[in-house]
Amino acid sequence: MDNLLLEVGAEEIPAGYIKPALKAMSSSLLQKLAEARIEHGNARIYGTPRRLTVYVENVARKQKSIKSEMTGPPAKVGFDENGQPTMAAQKFAEKVGVLVSKLTVKETSRGAYLAAEKMERGLATPTLLKEILPEVILSIPFPKKMRWADLDIEFARPIHSILALLGRSIISFTLGNIKSGRYTYGHSFMAPGKIKLDAADDYLEKLRSSWVLADIEERRKMLERGIAEVAEKLGGNILPDDELVDIVNNLVEYPVPVAGKFDDTFLEVPNEVLINAMREHQKYFAVVDTDNKLMPSFIAVNNTAARDLALAAKGHERVLRARLADAQFFYQGDLGVTNDERVEKLKGVLFQAKLGSMYEKIERVAKIAEYMTSSVDYKSASDLGGTDLKTQVSRAARLSKADLVSQVVGEFPKLQGVMGRIYATVAGELPMVAAAVEEHYRPVYSGAPLPETPAGAILSIADKIDSICGCFSAGLIPTGASDPYALRRQGIGIIQIMKNKGFSFSLRELILNSMAQFGGKSDPERIDSVENVYRFLQNRIAHLLAEDGYSKDTIAAVLNVSCDNIPQTWSRVGALEKLKAKPDFEPLAAAFKRVVNIIKKTDDLQVADVDPKLFQHESEPALLAAYEAVKKKVEDHLKNDLFDQALVEIASLRDAVDAFFEGVMVMTDDPAVRRNRLALLGLIAALFGGFADFSKLST
Repeated sequence: MDNLLLEVGAEEIPAGYIKPALKAMSSSLLQKLAEARIEHGNARIYGTPRRLTVYVENVARKQKSIKSEMTGPPAKVGFDENGQPTMAAQKFAEKVGVLVSKLTVKETSRGAYLAAEKMERGLATPTLLKEILPEVILSIPFPKKMRWADLDIEFARPIHSILALLGRSIISFTLGNIKSGRYTYGHSFMAPGKIKLDAADDYLEKLRSSWVLADIEERRKMLERGIAEVAEKLGGNILPDDELVDIVNNLVEYPVPVAGKFDDTFLEVPNEVLINAMREHQKYFAVVDTDNKLMPSFIAVNNTAARDLALAAKGHERVLRARLADAQFFYQGDLGVTNDERVEKLKGVLFQAKLGSMYEKIERVAKIAEYMTSSVDYKSASDLGGTDLKTQVSRAARLSKADLVSQVVGEFPKLQGVMGRIYATVAGELPMVAAAVEEHYRPVYSGAPLPETPAGAILSIADKIDSICGCFSAGLIPTGASDPYALRRQGIGIIQIMKNKGFSFSLRELILNSMAQFGGKSDPERIDSVENVYRFLQNRIAHLLAEDGYSKDTIAAVLNVSCDNIPQTWSRVGALEKLKAKPDFEPLAAAFKRVVNIIKKTDDLQVADVDPKLFQHESEPALLAAYEAVKKKVEDHLKNDLFDQALVEIASLRDAVDAFFEGVMVMTDDPAVRRNRLALLGLIAALFGGFADFSKLST
């Protein structure tokens, strides 16, 4: 066994490309080793902006040999009457690569046939790796690739070197104009020369001595420790930002933090703007004091250990000063424009070519949000700051997109919503109105925080359902992996908010109200669009329920009945899942499935009421009595969202249902009796049919 090392040295690769590329590179290499029957151990990945590396432990020196049995012509064709091999046997032996004397006769279902055991001897691993490694390198996926010189290969950035070692031996191959070898390179400034590796195991230590920390986690720990120490010297702490740590970690090969300061006058600009200017443009870390207030300081991370860190800090300060001056100028300019003036400018901002301007969107969103407030039970006007919920939601809807035409958002797009809240607060809007303007974008990604205020939750749902219904009405429906308007994410956001806030209003009515905002469609077309959106959201609900760990058949059983009330849908699924865990569930489900299947297969349900006079067996009145005994209890439990108890009551019908099926033939020849028995089963089916479709359950 030897350890395998593959390093691709290149010009600086974008930070966001590195980790996904390394994972794909490692996965591809291990897959190809397995396909080539080369035994191996675990893989480790290393990377910097200038190198992508995979290290595989305990790689076998030779491909695993395999034996296979090949079947040839029938035995009567392979041997003559004297038992001597014929030409057919000789040709088969040549094809397999064995002596004729090694051929055997194998009895099969079709008779006796010639057979031979073929040994495919494994090749040396280096021979196979010469083909495998170039394929692995070129198969690495990147968001964008480029070509260089006159070569026909593509990579994220031009490749400068390839290091390929199996133990102490070079795996020799050529990719483009680069020949693989045993050399890598040190830090581009502090140790730019070639580094010769005698063996794959020398890799990390050789680079470490040349100012390169190739181990991503080792470099990250050094970075975190370094910025924390510098912040402590400034009398503060780093503003937590794991994402920025990851980005900076993949921008450097040897992190050297340095502290800088900026003028106190810039602190008049909102913290969010200052932090965004430092973070997005310069990749600087913000510093806060012990009270978590922003300090006029920052921490930059150099890729070199400068001789004069004070001089390096001045360079960073000079660059940041220009950025903050721009931010201050834009912010002060925005303060000279009222929110209502910005709203008017939205008439000139296109939302989508088929769906009109942003101004038209906020008008639609306001109507949807106002409709929703009538279905949401909340506190009195005094608890909401003096005005009712509908008034605040309506105002928040009007201001929700105003900051899109502000100068600050034009320069820092990630601050949309945040600046809307800030400008609303400055203008004296009610706190919940200002909060809703920011919160209506939530959740901004999977697992992100949801809106906290009722106005923010309502506005967020209204904005998202408007986008979904608008796109569906315009024919812009997600297909496969294509979802350019992020409608799936917005659908999930709607469901998560309704579940989190306990919003129990009708999902279908919400879609109908939203779809009504888009004219130009006939009633049948609008109904089709509503059904399409409902099914679209139903699929998102099924996805979220599966993520919560519920079984597929339980989800299908509940959703096949209804998912119109989101909080109740989760409760119904949870209650049914509990019932499934009971030891006597299978016979219960079988009985109820039988009821459903009989009802589905007949069109003979014409009797409105069950007629006891038509009963012919004692099991019939017994089933009706059992039904009447639990009906009111079930209805009361469902009305109070006590789904567990409702299911327990429904389950108590099992013995009566079983006795009914044992005592009578439902599809009897007497049409009146048959219809009466079907009507009785119809009552039972209706009782549990409003809860779940038991025919979807696996038993």
